[in-house]
Amino acid sequence: MKKVLIVEDDIEIVRLLEIHLKDLGCQVLSAIRGDIGLQKALKENPDLIILDVMLPGMDGVEICQKIRAHNVTTPIMMLTARSEEIDKVLGLEVGADDYLTKPFSVREFIARVKAIFRRQKMDVVETAGEKNPKLMQFDMLSIDIDMRKVLLDGKKVELSPKEFELLVLLSSNPGKSYDRGKLLNMIWGYDFKGYEHTVNSHINRLRSKIEPDMSNPKFILTTWGVGYKFNEELLETQANH
Repeated sequence: MKKVLIVEDDIEIVRLLEIHLKDLGCQVLSAIRGDIGLQKALKENPDLIILDVMLPGMDGVEICQKIRAHNVTTPIMMLTARSEEIDKVLGLEVGADDYLTKPFSVREFIARVKAIFRRQKMDVVETAGEKNPKLMQFDMLSIDIDMRKVLLDGKKVELSPKEFELLVLLSSNPGKSYDRGKLLNMIWGYDFKGYEHTVNSHINRLRSKIEPDMSNPKFILTTWGVGYKFNEELLETQANH
């Protein structure tokens, strides 16, 4: 049974989401204050956190930052009002994996939740089926898929689940370009037009953590007019050593 924590101060939204999550067989916890929500997020070890941005006690952005600061990699879906700056929320400051803009349809919410759980299940299966830790080395960047660990010049880099999945997908296929729609479908597990900027936000955040120079990326390159790719020249450099 999946455990889902809803941190939302609108009781009607909490009740609505609770009904549909229970229909999916989930155990549901909730908090209407941000500070209480943070305590439950760190204590209850949920499988998914539904987090509103505007909350009494502590806002969702700060909660998300604090959760990630504790190295908790639980997927976080943020709920935001249409008037808020989505890209800023999903920018360099926070580690959200997904977001929904209010008002949203229950159908879309359920699709997002199922996609997150499906991705988690795939991770478990892939990890269980991996006999030996798969380690990739690109210059000073080390990626251990089995341990879900990334090192940059020997120092650990803290990535959110989606950032890690993006890095693994791109680095496992150096030189192959992926458009934003493809990445959205492969990493998030759904295909909604207009959400491609979710990919952009995560790529920017990932770059900020692994690139020595954001203005001149070394690892994750932009393929103009297409999307993104991992620098295939790094393999050649490694092979020559």
